[in-house]
Amino acid sequence: MPDDLRPSADDARWAALLAREPHPACGPFLYAVTTQGVFCKPGCPSRPPLRRNTRFFPDVAAAEAAGFRACRRCDPKGERAAIHAAAIRAACDLIEASETIPSLATLAERAGYARHHFLRLFRDITGVTPRSYAESVRARRLSAALAEGARVADAVAEAGFGSESRVYEDTGRVLGMTPGAARRGGAGEVIRVALAESALGPLLIGATEAGICFIGFGEDAAALRGDVMHRFPKARIEDAPEALADAVRQVVTFVAEPRAALDLPLDLRGTAFQRRVWEALRQIPLGETRTYSGLAAALGEPRATRAVARACAQNKVSLAVPCHRVVGKDGDLTGYRWGVERKRALLAGEGAARRTPKA
Repeated sequence: MPDDLRPSADDARWAALLAREPHPACGPFLYAVTTQGVFCKPGCPSRPPLRRNTRFFPDVAAAEAAGFRACRRCDPKGERAAIHAAAIRAACDLIEASETIPSLATLAERAGYARHHFLRLFRDITGVTPRSYAESVRARRLSAALAEGARVADAVAEAGFGSESRVYEDTGRVLGMTPGAARRGGAGEVIRVALAESALGPLLIGATEAGICFIGFGEDAAALRGDVMHRFPKARIEDAPEALADAVRQVVTFVAEPRAALDLPLDLRGTAFQRRVWEALRQIPLGETRTYSGLAAALGEPRATRAVARACAQNKVSLAVPCHRVVGKDGDLTGYRWGVERKRALLAGEGAARRTPKA
């Protein structure tokens, strides 16, 4: 194609501007509107300018040097976003420090915003409502107190619950198990484990009587075993390679050549929201990926992107609950408990398996 017919970089930026989102081919950029004297981010909610009134800049410094000022709507310098983030951090600190759950009115007044505006900001920044955040703080306090051996009644009171009945009404929502079970830290339970070699390094599987409670790989045997012990500090850990031989075979085979979803009985212990996320992960087809924001939207919680990401990070049963199939909005692999390179290898293997016809 002659050079004069090739699309210019500004043409690609213009297309990204109209789409209201950056495109990898463009790289980062800002655009300025000459008739208004302002510069904006590609996703600015303002009406798109006319092409002839648009200039493109690589960064804030270049746009300001050309005499343009920052748009107040999209905040390209991030100044307003930083103020909002600081206000929400202060609200989270207040929740953490309070013995009881502060009211929405109290939090909004302390932050200096109207209640509806504060609620929207809190959801946008944390992914959850102030109430949900506060309940997670109480659950964390309760879990920590029980793990230290405190009596259930004392732990419930110290965590800020009005009574034990509030906890027992919905144990799954609060802890994912009864307070007694959390206090025991696995005491009385036997966790059977089996170690094997896989295409991605050492692999350890742990199982309770209810099902597989841990699948980890890539680290040395001591570190993997330590992960299981951290989750069940008072449980008895027993080597059981024969009892878990079938599960180990399935997982090792899947890592080497993924062909279908792992069909294993699972013991998933988490809050109700975490289990919703984990079940959604299990519905992602082999060879496909989802974004954190897309997964949150599918759960009916479009503002809970960060909460979804945290639930993925807290998944202890990798591969069977395929959190590696969730990526960033731009396709970036982001973090992964077992290493980004292993995540890339898993996705590449699953993609190849999806493209290869079954024999």
